[in-house]
Amino acid sequence: MTHTTGCSTADSRLNVDLLSLLGVIVAIGVVAFSQLFEGGQFTSLINLPALLIVVGGTLGAVMLQVSLPTFQRALRMLGWIFFPPTIHWKQNIQKLVTWSELARRDGILGLEQLISKETDPFMQKALGLLVDGRDPMVIRQVLEVEIDIREELELAAAKVYESMGGYTPTLGILGAVMGLIHVMENLSDPDNLGQGIATAFVATIYGVGLANLFLIPASRKLQTIIRQFSLEKEMIVEAMVMIAQGDNPHNVAAQLHAYGCHVNA
Repeated sequence: MTHTTGCSTADSRLNVDLLSLLGVIVAIGVVAFSQLFEGGQFTSLINLPALLIVVGGTLGAVMLQVSLPTFQRALRMLGWIFFPPTIHWKQNIQKLVTWSELARRDGILGLEQLISKETDPFMQKALGLLVDGRDPMVIRQVLEVEIDIREELELAAAKVYESMGGYTPTLGILGAVMGLIHVMENLSDPDNLGQGIATAFVATIYGVGLANLFLIPASRKLQTIIRQFSLEKEMIVEAMVMIAQGDNPHNVAAQLHAYGCHVNA
């Protein structure tokens, strides 16, 4: 039996996030165009020492702030900005409704054979708790604790980039001051003062630009993806509790499709 509603439950696909990619291109393009429009040279925005001060100093500060596992997790999650992981909303809803129908027809123990075939660790654990005959409230409590722990760890990793966005502007100012010190040490060469001062302030551009055009938006993007994962897990928990309570498969389908409607709203 297939249950449908008037709401789409399309999946989040493992494709390039074109909106994020376009956002980076637009951000960099606007800065470069503005520089050229004002009659400047794009090459004047390229300064390796300034980049090293901002990027290297920010990495050092963040390494001091967070634990190694959190830092490693943050690096692994960076690719999610442009290649977000797949969330199989439609397939999971169909699977859970099918489980509800099997449990209704054959009893909870009729789902036991599916445990070894399930590839998703969370769904496998949830199915095991259900087949073991655990109380619905126990199932909810155990699974929600796992959701909360995973979400907390991943949000901490995502906020690493938000922390970086707080450090880069300050490091940019530090780079600018260091550049001005170098200029002051060479006052005897007035012909190069203007160029030296301009170069000094490139570090400020790097700091402010990285923070507001990439790092902070990237952190918010990752946090959104993490919350989608948590919402998917909460949907699974809700289905398992309803199946354990013996709810009608039609009710289970209606409840799960509400999650799909919310995600695609």
